[in-house]
Amino acid sequence: MDEASKQADAADSADRRAAERADGPPRRGELRVYLGAAAGVGKTYAMLGEAARRRDRGADVVIGFVESHGRALTEALTEGIEAVPRRMLHYRGRELPELDLDAVLARAPEIALVDELAHTNVPGSRHAQRWEDIEALLAAGIDVLTTLNIQHMESLNDVVETITGTRQRETVPDEVVRAAEQVELVDITPEALRRRMAHGNVYPAHRVDAALANFFRPGNLGALRELALLWVADQVDVALRRYRADQHITQTWETRERVVVSITGGAESETLIRRARRIANRAGAELFVVHALRGDGLAGSQPAEVARCRRLAVDLGASFHLVLGDDVPSALLDFARGVDATQLVLGSSRRSRAARLWDEGIGAALVRESGSIDVHIVTHAHAGRGHRKRMDPIPVGRKALGWVLAVLLPAAIAVFGLLLHSKLDLSTEVVGFLLVIVVVALVGGLGPALCAAAVSGALLTYFFTTPMFSLVVSARQQIVTLVVMVAVAVMVALVVDRAARSADQAGRSRAEAMLLASYSRTVLTHSEPLQRLLDKIRENFGVSSVVLQENRGGGWERVAVSGDSDTPTERSDTPEADTEVAVNPEVRLVLRGRVLPASDQLVLEAAAGQALLALRQQRMVVETQDAQRRADATGLRTALLASLGHDLRTPLTTAKTALASLRDPTLRLSDVDTAELLASVDEATDRLTGLVANLLDSSRLATGAVTPLIEPVGLDEVVYTALSGMEGRESVRVEIDERSPSVSADTGLLERVVANVIDNALRYGRTEPESVVYVRASVHGAQAELRVVDSGPGVPSGAAEDVFAPFQRLGDREPRTGLGLGLSVARGFMTAMHGTIRAEDTPGGGLTVVLALPVAGEAASDPTDESAAR
Repeated sequence: MDEASKQADAADSADRRAAERADGPPRRGELRVYLGAAAGVGKTYAMLGEAARRRDRGADVVIGFVESHGRALTEALTEGIEAVPRRMLHYRGRELPELDLDAVLARAPEIALVDELAHTNVPGSRHAQRWEDIEALLAAGIDVLTTLNIQHMESLNDVVETITGTRQRETVPDEVVRAAEQVELVDITPEALRRRMAHGNVYPAHRVDAALANFFRPGNLGALRELALLWVADQVDVALRRYRADQHITQTWETRERVVVSITGGAESETLIRRARRIANRAGAELFVVHALRGDGLAGSQPAEVARCRRLAVDLGASFHLVLGDDVPSALLDFARGVDATQLVLGSSRRSRAARLWDEGIGAALVRESGSIDVHIVTHAHAGRGHRKRMDPIPVGRKALGWVLAVLLPAAIAVFGLLLHSKLDLSTEVVGFLLVIVVVALVGGLGPALCAAAVSGALLTYFFTTPMFSLVVSARQQIVTLVVMVAVAVMVALVVDRAARSADQAGRSRAEAMLLASYSRTVLTHSEPLQRLLDKIRENFGVSSVVLQENRGGGWERVAVSGDSDTPTERSDTPEADTEVAVNPEVRLVLRGRVLPASDQLVLEAAAGQALLALRQQRMVVETQDAQRRADATGLRTALLASLGHDLRTPLTTAKTALASLRDPTLRLSDVDTAELLASVDEATDRLTGLVANLLDSSRLATGAVTPLIEPVGLDEVVYTALSGMEGRESVRVEIDERSPSVSADTGLLERVVANVIDNALRYGRTEPESVVYVRASVHGAQAELRVVDSGPGVPSGAAEDVFAPFQRLGDREPRTGLGLGLSVARGFMTAMHGTIRAEDTPGGGLTVVLALPVAGEAASDPTDESAAR
C-alpha cells in the first residue's frame, strides 16, 4: 500500500469516527503509560515500537509530540509515522515547540503519541501541564501512548527529594496514572544505564559529567528503580483484588505468602509476634499483626500493652492493624481474606476448660471457618490460666457515694410511698425503686447497684406487698419484680463499668502517646537532650527531683540530676527514694517526691530508656570529637615529619646547589649556564613558597582562623584569575558560559581552591603531554558546580575521599614535589565558604573534582528548562 492510499484510509477513518461522535457521546480514549525509573531507560523507544506495530496492523497512528533528545535510534523509529506539526510559542526571547492540541483534535486519529506526561507547557498554551492536554485527547475518544519517569509521581515527590536531593517541579497526580488502562514498566539496571549515558546514548557529551555525578549516581538509580518496581507491583496487586471483587471470588489465591498473627494484647502477645515472624521468615512472607476489638470499643486490653506490641511489630518489620467487630473470628477472617493471607497464627486460649464448655472460643471458630487459610495454634505459658483481674475504673470517692445512695435513696422512696400510699399503686412504687437502682448503678457501679437492688426489694416486700410488714414473698409477680430489679442493677452497672474503663483507657492512652512523642522529640532535636529530658520527666510526673545514676565500681554515682540538688544517691530501698526504674544493670532512674502508681510504670520505663539513649548520644558526641581531634593532631604531626624530610629538602637542595655553583670562583660559567642555574633557584624558591603557603593555610584551618568574606563571585573570572601565571595553563580548556550565575563565596579563597585543584589535575591527571584538563560549570537548582575533569589514571576504587586527606599523593610512582596539602586546603576553604568538594571517576577514565557552591541570590527558574532527570 503506497503513501497516498494510507493517507486516504486515514482520512476515511477520521471521517467515520467524526460521524460516530456526531451520533452520540464519544467513547473515552484509553491511556497507556510507559513508566521508567529515569531518563534513558528506553520509554520513548518502547512507545514508538508499539506505535509501529499498531500502524502495521492498520491503526491510524500520529505523533502528537515525541522528544528524541537527539538520539539517532529513537529518531529512526519515528520514520513512517505521521507527525502533527508542533505549535511554536514565543517565550523569553525564544521560540519553543509545544504540542498543538487543537491540530491533533482536528486530525482525530485513533492513537496519538504524546511524550513526557509530566511536562510543563510553555505559558500561552491551553493547559498548564501536558497531562491536562492528554486528558482532553482522551475525552475526545483518542487513545494515547505516553511516557513517565517515576520521580514525577506526585505522591513520591518528597521521597525522591530525600533520595536525590532534587525536588521535582513537574509532577503528575497519582490518580491520572492509576486511571490508565495499561502501565508498562520499562526497566534497565543502573549499571547498564550509566554505561549508556557514558557512551553518549542519552545526553550530549557536555551534559554527561554533571548527570552522572548528580542525578544518575548508582545509589539514586537503584532507589528509583525499586520505587518503580514497587509502584507497579502495587498496581498489579490492586488490579488483582479488583478482578476478584468483580468476579465475586472469595477464595484465597496464593500468589504470595502472607502471614497474619492475631494478638489480644496480653502477656503472650510478644511470644506470638516473634513466633509468627519466624514462620514468615521461613516462608519469605509478609507479616501482618492484628489486634481485634469489639465493635463497641469497650472490650480489649490496656492501651499501653497494645502500644508495646505495636512497637515490637514495627521493630520486626511487620505492619500493625486494628480490626473492629462484634464477632471477632469473622472480623479476623475478613481481614485475612482481604490481604490474601495464606497463614493465620493465634495463641492457645487463656480461658479455663470450664469456660470453654459454654463457648468454644476464637481458635476453634477460626479453624472451622478458615477454609484454605492454614491456622497455627501456638502454645504459651499463659494458656488456660484465665484473664487477669482488672482494676476498678470508678474512683473511690464516687464508689463511696454510690454505697451511701444505695441505702438512702431506697429509704427515701419508701418514705415517699408510705406518705402517699392511698394515692399510689404498686406499679408506681416499683418504678420508683427501679429508678433508684439505675441512679446508684450510674454513680457507684456494680456493688452499690446490687446493694440498692437488695434494699429496694426488701423495702418493697415489707411495706408495699401482701402480706404487709413481712418479708415473705407470696405472689409470683413479686418474685419477677425482684429478679428484674437485680437484672437492671447488673446490666446498668456493667455498662457503666465498661464506659468508665473505656474513657479511662482512652485518656491514659492519649496522655502516654503525647509524653512518649515529646520525649522522642527532645532526644532527637535538643542540643542538651539528657538534661532537658530529665526536666520533662520531673514536670510530667509531678516529682521533686529526677536523678540518672550509673554503677561505677560497685557504687551508684550521679550522671545527671533535675530538681532538688540534695537528692540522695543511695538505693531506692531507703526512705528518700520513692520510685526507681532500672534501665539496665548499670543505669537506673531514681525519682523523689511521691510514689508513682503502677499504671505509670510503662511510660516511666520508656522515659528511662530515652534517658539512656540521650546519655549515650551525649557521650558519643564528646568521645567522637575528642577522638577526631587527637587523630587529626597525630596524623598531622606524623605526616608532616614524614613529608618534610623529602618535600622541603628537595627544593632546598636544588637552590643550595645552584647557588654554590654560581659562587664557586673556579667554575667558568657561560651566560646560558648562569641563566639556567638562576632559573633553577627561582623554580625551587617558588616551590618552597607554595609548600610554606599550604602549610600556613593548613595551620589556619586547624585553628579556625579562616573567616571568609562572602559576596557574589563570577566563576569564569575566578578560573581565569587562578590560571594566570600557572605553569601548564595552556593545557587547560575552560568551558564556562559567560551567562552562568554568580556564586556566594570569598573571591580570594575560591581562587586558591581553583588553583590548587587545577594544579593537582595538571600534575597527576595527565598521562600524555598533550592531555587536556577541562574546566566546566553547571547549575542545579540553587547550587552551582565547577568541575575540573582530567583523563589521567584516576584513583583506586573506594579511595575518592582519601585524595582530600593531608599529606596524601595517591598512586605516586616517582618522586614529586609537594606535601599533598593542595586538595586538603581546598576542602577546608570550601567548608569555610559553606560549599562542598568531592572527587568522582571520569567516564572513560580519569578523575573529576567537583566544587559546589550556592548560587548568589535567587535564580529565576525557567518552566521550559529540561529537568536533570528528563
